[in-house]
Amino acid sequence: MRSDIVLFTGTSNIELAKKIARIISKKLKKIIKVIEPISHFEDGEIGLYIGESLRRKHVIIMQSTSQPRVNDYIMEMIFMADAARRASADEVTAVIPYYGYSRQDRKDKPRVSICAAVVANMMIEAGFDRFLTLDIHAEQEQGFIKQPWDNLFTSYCLVPTIKKEKIKNLVIASPDAGGVKRAKLYEACLKADGIAIVLKNRDVHTKDRCEVISMVGDVKGKNVLIVDDIISTAGSIAKARDLFIANGAKKVYVAAAHGIFSGDALKKIEGFEKVFVTDTIFHREEIKKCKKIKIVSVAPLLAEAIIRIHTGKSISKQLILY
Repeated sequence: MRSDIVLFTGTSNIELAKKIARIISKKLKKIIKVIEPISHFEDGEIGLYIGESLRRKHVIIMQSTSQPRVNDYIMEMIFMADAARRASADEVTAVIPYYGYSRQDRKDKPRVSICAAVVANMMIEAGFDRFLTLDIHAEQEQGFIKQPWDNLFTSYCLVPTIKKEKIKNLVIASPDAGGVKRAKLYEACLKADGIAIVLKNRDVHTKDRCEVISMVGDVKGKNVLIVDDIISTAGSIAKARDLFIANGAKKVYVAAAHGIFSGDALKKIEGFEKVFVTDTIFHREEIKKCKKIKIVSVAPLLAEAIIRIHTGKSISKQLILY
């Protein structure tokens, strides 16, 4: 065993951090407490104070860089890493359940920033030694930095929950061509009857908008599970659902790693049988109370990954289900 673990959290998802700490404490048979060092001044600046020694310790900083204050959450992480490094921490690990800006991962039109790369390099410059993320939008983002970056998949948590539903005559659907690999995984794990793919056009000049063109696959008389990484406005999956119903599907479900549910997304999901998401993002009360939504915790997966990073055990051997 290396130096002691110290778990920091910013203000984006304190509830998840506490769940992770409880699991780690139980498995390592030692108390792992959550430190919340962030405060805010009246003028909007972020304040930070750590009231204990970090010398030679393994500091875990857990933060989802998500809505509603994505830029504040990023700055909180940067300040926590800088403080830990200046306090002589042995290693500083970023645990980012939802990696903000990950959809801005390439130069898809002239004169744009590759924001996902900028954020990653800012965090490395602040003092992080490694990243641990869940379902980043594009796996090649791990190449933005030279430091270790482990990316795990929420299918590890979602698949067992979906199996309990015992959905018959199931077809797995990808809302676009880029998600076929994910769909094939779910097809194998759930022993589904096949996959369907939605073909669509996305306008690079607009945000969160696309036009569904057609589909590939047979869904007539089947129940369909759409699998995706992010539900934002729910526009894409709602259009895909309408297309499947028009082609003879009976019921349509959706499973996604990250549930943002912005705009009128909750209205758009009313036509689904059930929506499975995780707690990578802290959900507001109206989402928690929505009868259509089933929230699955990623705390056991992240806790086990943190323990394996800390003890030097393999992550890929047992924790990567993709």
